[in-house]
Amino acid sequence: MAGQEFGHHLGLPRALSGLPLSPLVPGYGALATAQHAAGLRHLGEVLAAGPGGLRVLDGLFVPAGARGLRRVDVPLLEALAGSADPAVAPLAERLAELHRADPQAPRRVVLYQLINLLQDRPEGRRDALARTLGVHPSETAGLLAAARLRPRLDRRQREAAESLADARAQGRLHRLRALLDRLPAGTADPALAAVRAEAAERLRAAEDALRAGRRAEERGDREAASAGYLWALHAACDDRRALGGLVRVHGRTPTLGTALRADHVEVRWQDNREPPGEWRLLRLYRDGRGRAAVRTVLGSAAATAGPARDTGAEPGTTVRYAALPLRDGRLDGPPLVSRRLLVAPEVSGLVLTDGPERIDCSWHRPPAAAEVTVEHTAPDGRTARLPVTDEGFTATGLAAGGHAFRVVCHYRTPDGRTVPSPGLRATATVHPWPRPVRTLTARPVAGAVRFAWTGAEDAEVRLVAWPDGAPAPGTELRTDALPPPLDWPGPADALCPPPGSYTEVAAVAVRGARALAGPAVGVEAVRPVPGMTAHRLPDGQARIVLDWPEDVPHLVVGWTPVDAAGGGERTVTAHAYRRGGLHLPVGPGAVRVRAASVPRVPGAVVVVPGTSEVLLPADAAVSYHLVRAPRRLLGRGRTLLRVTLTAPGGLPEVPEFVCVARGGTLRPRNATDGTTVLRIPGPELARHGSLERELPAAPCPAPYTLRCFLLGEHAASVRLEEPSLASLVVR
Repeated sequence: MAGQEFGHHLGLPRALSGLPLSPLVPGYGALATAQHAAGLRHLGEVLAAGPGGLRVLDGLFVPAGARGLRRVDVPLLEALAGSADPAVAPLAERLAELHRADPQAPRRVVLYQLINLLQDRPEGRRDALARTLGVHPSETAGLLAAARLRPRLDRRQREAAESLADARAQGRLHRLRALLDRLPAGTADPALAAVRAEAAERLRAAEDALRAGRRAEERGDREAASAGYLWALHAACDDRRALGGLVRVHGRTPTLGTALRADHVEVRWQDNREPPGEWRLLRLYRDGRGRAAVRTVLGSAAATAGPARDTGAEPGTTVRYAALPLRDGRLDGPPLVSRRLLVAPEVSGLVLTDGPERIDCSWHRPPAAAEVTVEHTAPDGRTARLPVTDEGFTATGLAAGGHAFRVVCHYRTPDGRTVPSPGLRATATVHPWPRPVRTLTARPVAGAVRFAWTGAEDAEVRLVAWPDGAPAPGTELRTDALPPPLDWPGPADALCPPPGSYTEVAAVAVRGARALAGPAVGVEAVRPVPGMTAHRLPDGQARIVLDWPEDVPHLVVGWTPVDAAGGGERTVTAHAYRRGGLHLPVGPGAVRVRAASVPRVPGAVVVVPGTSEVLLPADAAVSYHLVRAPRRLLGRGRTLLRVTLTAPGGLPEVPEFVCVARGGTLRPRNATDGTTVLRIPGPELARHGSLERELPAAPCPAPYTLRCFLLGEHAASVRLEEPSLASLVVR
């Protein structure tokens, strides 16, 4: 009747018979998404019909010339794909693919969309919309009639109509039947009727194969049962009964490897076919109502053999995996089946570390775990539950010996149950630990340092130098991780640190393989000051000569009277010493002069390796001058040399006094530069204090010059006061 009615109005008998209730093209959802992204209301706008308008009632036509028509075919669509707008060209290319597979497909899609657009408007407003859809004016009335007569689809029915072709292409017959059941029955869509008939026939064949498989399984014929289930699954790939039968038949010996990770299940298998093909990996489980459910893990048929990750398995559920071999999208043999697996991952990275009467445990908790519990078993067999954190636990007050722990993760299932994991068991031993070193002191002793400590009564105490800084006292250590003990040489109970070094010496209490860090003390060994000598100058001054130590910016030089109070100290820089030397106001008495490098680290125990000290005796001076006796009546008078020792505090050792004569008026340079004319031993000069000696009458031809010297090991401690050069020339 519908076709006759349309023919009555349009003069085209049966022109609109078989109005499409479904587009019946695979991938319609992606096609519609691309169409809306391009800003098109319907796919007929891709054809660019222009002012002439698109004809859809008796086939799909676009205007050609002034009054001609051209049927939409593959060449036309390919030409549009090459010349159209970049956003529209892919749509024209897709329509060309649909036309190659089914010449009626483009018309079905366009007509389906036009009817839907009109049915989305109230009937009184459809006429205005129809005139704006780009359809030829002569076919507007027919479209309006089609929108009135074809059943209007609600949202759920439209989803079913647009998914039919995908379910049919994928061989999902049970889904196809469910989608068909959503659509109105008894419609005059011959293409849809053909799909219904085909689906019913294939489902009957699948049911027959399923029954045959069940009968074979009941009589124990596994091969025939597998063939029956395979044929049923080949006919209807979403038949869960056939898949369950295959899993029962082939799951007795698992051929899929599974490994439970913290956030996914890893599935491994090999493809022994030649050549290798595609696979569909399925997850089998029970939903929240306890019904068997199946989900595709890696898409319809896009996986190759090898490791696969399933991140969708619900924690707390028991799953099983089946890998279906495919060839050209069709089932290619029996599946590979895994064992049943409880999706309840254990903690990872479990590490147990013992301490004094303690065991520390750390782990990485699975993200989905709702709770982690730990059961502790002591060496005596008693068990207790321990408090834990997300990162681990600490068990204290433990007796020495072996301790066992069972770590269980708990998961909440979608139906509200709490499912525990099998549990991870681990053991650890509590060992005896040393008592800590409480205090550490260091005392400098004659160029060395002596250490003393308290605590660590039951342990060996090692003195070490940490390369990267000492750990805090009480830090728990392993003996094999300690730095080597200090290897400084030194006398008994003392150590000599290297000169110029600063070392933070730490004490470590060691007992077996375990140790506890103790306190530390800084020790600085300053560089010695070599080659130091002291020379007296007039007016109580002393000149200090020394070899300045390398890399030392400052020295502290001090002096202390031997038999009196007082003294002083002076800090000298290297620059000042090299520029002007060093003079100290030591006074006339005997003093001890010492020099040391200035420490660079405040608060460190300072060790001075070697003594840098000299004894400067009291100010002692020997003076001399010529004394000429009165001239005699006959001949020259005598020439005397008066020598005087001045030593206010006494002088235990006096050097030898020597007088030397040299011809001419140039004074002798040293005690060997001339003729020795007089010697006075030191003890004699010390005994008399002052004495006169007659010089030889003519030690050398006149004129000659005299000069006196002090000789011996104590010569530097006595100052020689010399008269003027003119007074020492004898003519």
